[in-house]
Amino acid sequence: MIERKQGRRSAQDAVKTKGEILRVAANMFCTLGYERVSLRNISEQAGVSHSLIRHHFGSKEKIWYAISDCLQEFMIGYIRTIIDNMPEKLPANEKMYIFAVRLLAHMLMNKQPIQLIADAVRQEDALFDYFVDQSGEIQAVVDTIADEYNQEHPDTPIKVWEIKWQMIMYAHGAASMAPFLLQTWSEETNDIDQCLLNHWQMFNQIMAHRLQIPVEKRLTPNTVAELVYPCECAL
Repeated sequence: MIERKQGRRSAQDAVKTKGEILRVAANMFCTLGYERVSLRNISEQAGVSHSLIRHHFGSKEKIWYAISDCLQEFMIGYIRTIIDNMPEKLPANEKMYIFAVRLLAHMLMNKQPIQLIADAVRQEDALFDYFVDQSGEIQAVVDTIADEYNQEHPDTPIKVWEIKWQMIMYAHGAASMAPFLLQTWSEETNDIDQCLLNHWQMFNQIMAHRLQIPVEKRLTPNTVAELVYPCECAL
């Protein structure tokens, strides 16, 4: 009995250690970039030996893929949360609107996915291609909403990639150029949360106009955080 408990504790400790390594590595990849991070850097920051990291993961590339898988699963789960919380029989334009503005709000509050993707674009093609190849489930969810919208609005069809591109620009801009974000509204506030809300409102206005959302149906939060459903951190 004692041996079994010790075995369970050992297994739990190993899982905890692997999780901490991934958390530290994710922060380093996002802030420094993949090329500037080494296994030794990760081991020093995580407080574990270089050999232990190699035992658990084998290489820096495998750590990156493990982080990407976690974030991918996290984003898929969150997208499904947005869909599941939509009222039944909602018109397609309102579905697409709620999906886009709530997902951007989440990306503004949880920067790691967009930071990792942006860094992958700067690296070898294999890293970026990994995101594209792994995004089929997300794409299917978005395409379903877009197809429904285009069937209901054949005279003003939407292109999914245009909306995704706008979302990527707004998310990445806030994540990578925070000083400019603060400077933009420096005359009225020095509160980063208010600046994020102003930033989100710009996207909100674009989506509301593009998707023909009546004023009374548009979201009017006091903070971006209000739009984010409770969820566990990816790492």
